[in-house]
Order: sequence, then structure tokens, then C-alpha cells
Amino acid sequence: MIENPRTFPIEKTGLHPRNKHRGRYDFAALVQASPVLAKFVQLNAHNDASIDFANPQAVKALNSALLKCFYNISKWDIPAQFLCPPIPGRADYLHYMADLLASVNGGVIPTGNAVSVLDIGVGANAIYPLIGQCEYGWHFTGADIDSVAIENAQHILAANLGLAESIELRLQTSANAIFKGLVQPDDRFDLTMCNPPFHASLQEAQAGTERKLRNLGKNSGAEKATLQKIPAQKSAFQNKPVLNFGGQAAELYCAGGEEAFVNIMVNESQLIGQQCLWFSTLISKATSLPSVYRALKKVNAQQVKTIEMAQGQKKSRVVAWTFLNVTQQRAWY
Repeated sequence: MIENPRTFPIEKTGLHPRNKHRGRYDFAALVQASPVLAKFVQLNAHNDASIDFANPQAVKALNSALLKCFYNISKWDIPAQFLCPPIPGRADYLHYMADLLASVNGGVIPTGNAVSVLDIGVGANAIYPLIGQCEYGWHFTGADIDSVAIENAQHILAANLGLAESIELRLQTSANAIFKGLVQPDDRFDLTMCNPPFHASLQEAQAGTERKLRNLGKNSGAEKATLQKIPAQKSAFQNKPVLNFGGQAAELYCAGGEEAFVNIMVNESQLIGQQCLWFSTLISKATSLPSVYRALKKVNAQQVKTIEMAQGQKKSRVVAWTFLNVTQQRAWY
């Protein structure tokens, strides 16, 4: 999920045309916006300004600078071990969803607080609400099962003028539910978004972590220095290390991985099918798609769309579905 610093194309053509991060990172401008980034910037082997993308503090400082420079977020921070998201990819998801909403609104992207978006798994970083509110003025409801994540997200909102009025946070109290108990009878959402946990176990997540470090060109000594332990209360495998920009247990894995998680989401979505225009979720693994499509067919989704995305060599996609027919979709606005 973290961009490899060894390759710097002039333009990241795989990103959405409206994505502000299609070009190289302008480290001079980023440092000017957020001086704390300066101590992490160095020349790489190609004599380009960069950071050590295997250093979680450097990645966090870069994210803070990007949010300040492009999205007017003056103060942003996350506790150690919470997911530090790749901002260009997260912005891509939002822009494609804006296009999806426009497709049933005469080609015009609906903007402003009247557009309501539910972010499942908002995390401590609250990245989708922060970017989406700045780019489109949408109202967000961010939900998470982790009270620490919700608390930190609330601190971010309180530290930035005007965000608390446009972003609401809700704690999902049931670890086995997604929409149940969270979405109220009078709720009405134009869109739901989700970046599901895609690993099926802690061991699988750890293997992914080690793979990322190898891809970043780090030797075994550097790998060990970058690893931290999951808190004991989070997992029975607490002695296994994960990247401290890799995420907490609930962010990284669940029983059955993303396939099982999204299947639950699909099944629960039919219960609120008339309260939402479009449901959506990221799908990291192409092998998860057949199961997701079967689940959507079983619940009689009226329309299903798959949107391919790319960030560097990483390929992913968004699956979106609706229970509203074409006439109902057009009447939504």
C-alpha cells in the first residue's frame, strides 16, 4: 500500500484524472506546508528528493503534509500501529464514486452537505471523510468498531475548524455486524464506502508485511527495526510483529478475509436497500470477485458495477451495487 520510492514516473497516469497526486511529490512545497517533513527528506539513488517509505514516521509526516497542502487539514495524526493510508489511492476511490453519483444525476457530480456518505471502517485516520469533504463538500458518517480509532478521528475533527459539523462518527458496538445496529431507520445515504480487512488471519497479514518490506528493498536488519508487536489485547498471536504503518487487527484481517467480510456486507445491505443509492467496497484480491458477484445475485441487486483502479503496480477495484431500479435512481436527487 506504500509507494515504492525507487520508481518516480513523471505522471501517474493510472490515477483518476481529477486526482491531485498524479504528478511527482513536490517535496519543496510539501516541506513548506509542513516543515516537520524536512528531517525525513533525502536524495535517493536516482538523486531525487524522497523519503524512506519503510520508515513509518516518515510516511506519517508525508501524509500530514499532503493533507495540509492539498486538503486544508492543518492538524492530522494517528497513534502508532494504526493504518497510515496511501492518500493517492484513497483519493482515487472518492473520485470514482463521485463519477458514479454523477451517472444518475445527469452527468453532474452532486456536491455539498446534502450528499450523505457512510464510511464503514473510518479508522483512526478518517481519510475518506477528510478528502471527500474538502473535494466535494459531502457530509460523512464514519463508523468503526474500535473506540480508540473513533476517539482519535474525533480529535482530528476537533483540531480542524468546521469539520465536526460535516463529519459524524459512530461506534459499531457489534463485532459481527456491519450495517445492523448502525444504520438507523431515518438514515438516508447517497453512498457507502469501505476498505475491508483483506487478510484472513494474522499470519497472512504478517506475510504481507514482510513482502512489503522486501519490495521496499530493506535487508533483514532494517526489517526487524521497522517491526512492532500488536498489543496483547488485540490478538492471541501478540508476539508476531506487523508494520507499525500496517494497521491494527481489525484493519488488517478478519475470519475469511475480505471475501467473507464483503459477503456479510452484501447480505446486510439488502436490509437497508431502499435507504441507500449506491453501496460500494474496495476489493483488493481479484480472486474475491466471483464470491462477491454470487452474493449480489443472491440478494437480487438491481445493478452491479466494477471499477478498475491502479496505483503504480498495485491493482485494485471497487465493486458498487444498488437495489434501486433505473427510475428510482434518477428520482433519488
